[in-house]
Amino acid sequence: MRLVFMGTPAFALPTLNALVAAGHDVVAVYTRPPRAAGRGKRGRPSLVQGRAEALGLPVRTPTNFRQVDAREQFRAHEADAAVVAAYGLILPPAILEAPRLGCLNVHASLLPRWRGAAPIQRAILAGDQESGITIMRMEAGLDTGPTLAVRRTDIGDKDAGALGAELAALGAAAMVEVLTRLEAIDSISQPEDGVTYASKIDKAEARLDFNAGAETIARQVRAFAPAPGAWFEHDGQRVRVLAAQVVEGDGAPGEVLDDALTIACGSGAIAPTLVQRAGRGVMTPPELLRGFPIPAGSRVG
Repeated sequence: MRLVFMGTPAFALPTLNALVAAGHDVVAVYTRPPRAAGRGKRGRPSLVQGRAEALGLPVRTPTNFRQVDAREQFRAHEADAAVVAAYGLILPPAILEAPRLGCLNVHASLLPRWRGAAPIQRAILAGDQESGITIMRMEAGLDTGPTLAVRRTDIGDKDAGALGAELAALGAAAMVEVLTRLEAIDSISQPEDGVTYASKIDKAEARLDFNAGAETIARQVRAFAPAPGAWFEHDGQRVRVLAAQVVEGDGAPGEVLDDALTIACGSGAIAPTLVQRAGRGVMTPPELLRGFPIPAGSRVG
């Protein structure tokens, strides 16, 4: 098929790669404009832009589609369909209606649960047992379009990074399958019951509140790993917790219970297994404590 691909972060890469490997004619790749990063604030291209350029595909980076020129350029591709995976821009009706067979989205949840920007993190935070991807035909509403395919997986103890990578691979395979029979698939309207919204993650949410139970804290750690990373402060410095286990322990919330950095919670305790100080690499708690002591009896938060 003649396709336009639209995506920006790592989650989108497996789908772009799968479309190319399947022999589709990707006539243009749309991605977010380069973002200022580093000390020099130089524009850093998205991961999708880097991959598209390596594949020799033409790249477009509009800031929005309000300009007539941007809409006309999109229409001029004369695509059979647009494939969208974590693009990051709202598509107006003029764009949604331009491809002959519409715009198809790889969404990282079992719709209608977790419509919106952060479905993977919200599912982990809520303690969901199951997640998945939905291939959806896009319409003007926020992730409200009819579904074309669903793939499911258990969440277990996966963090957002691991779950995201698994869902990205599931979504890529499902999208290729859908495209092989797109014109014959009966789309299914989403049910009105069970709708939840996955609002964008606020960095303030990543601060650990040890008044919560240990299970809640552990979910928070998994939901924000690898980024932005759940964290606490000690002695004016921030320590990110990138992996942790729920363990037995009793003490005031935020109290360090031993010399291994076990931390009391509102109920139970957590034992971090991977941590990181600002400006340092990821390390184990013993490695952290050798250079940054947090003795038993300290309070962190």
